[in-house]
Amino acid sequence: VQLQASGGGLVQAGGSLRLSCGASGGTFVLGAMGWFRQAPGKEREFVSMRRENNQKYYADSVKGRFTISRDNAKNTVFLQMNSLKPEDTATYFCVGRAVWNVQYYDLNVYDYWGQGTQVTVSS
Repeated sequence: VQLQASGGGLVQAGGSLRLSCGASGGTFVLGAMGWFRQAPGKEREFVSMRRENNQKYYADSVKGRFTISRDNAKNTVFLQMNSLKPEDTATYFCVGRAVWNVQYYDLNVYDYWGQGTQVTVSS
């Protein structure tokens, strides 16, 4: 399975961006699809995840500002990011896993990774 992310860019603080990620090469619906991010000099961190059954999970730092959605039929996940802050600046990675794992916040459980898309929020 290959993941292809898009939608990053440069935006001013308070602005919005929408990330998209599509999966190809598989014949099954991924049990988990979502996003991690990595800022310069920092560790990669969990952002948001959506189960096949549409349960959603968010990092505390993005709750109320980011919304994750999925199109299971197309194995595609989206991340609508509103009220962006300079601290949201990072490379955002799309991830996927065939079967849901309760440790969804742990980057090591994911089998599939996209190439990353840069999000830069200016103050």
